[in-house]
Amino acid sequence: MMRILVLNGSPRLNGNTMDMVNGFKAGAEEAGHTVQIENVAHMNVHGCMGCDYCREKGVCVQKDDMQKLYPEILAADMLVFASPIYYFTLSAQLQSVIHRTYSIDIPKNVKKTALIMSSGSPFVYGPAIAQYYQSIVEYWQVENVGIFTANGKVNHSKEKWDELYRFGKSL
Repeated sequence: MMRILVLNGSPRLNGNTMDMVNGFKAGAEEAGHTVQIENVAHMNVHGCMGCDYCREKGVCVQKDDMQKLYPEILAADMLVFASPIYYFTLSAQLQSVIHRTYSIDIPKNVKKTALIMSSGSPFVYGPAIAQYYQSIVEYWQVENVGIFTANGKVNHSKEKWDELYRFGKSL
């Protein structure tokens, strides 16, 4: 069974993104996996400064909530990136977490990833999907096991929750 870490970049704890995450979590746990959700939009995570201190010393110079996330990311078998789409890309809070993984290089234990996104429009996902593929799937050389979107009336629907539940259960 897998250890799955969900990095939820939504500032709305009961919003559309979290509804999809909850469906996924229910299915994955029923399948026997361990699922941990980190609401990174409510954490104190600063952006990467590009100082390369981590390359010289092996740790990030910044001491914020990433210190809690680093061991969780390194221990996960699968990472799920969940975010509302703000101006065609993932939330700034989730972006900061992704950028800060630079200090741990490529998390070698992670073999699978997935992307969950919510929006008000069906026409805004392209840049976020491209970034996910280039900066996570291709760069980390992991298996993408799913990309899920919800927009408009599909957000917070039983149909979408059930889809994510089935996905979690299928792992």
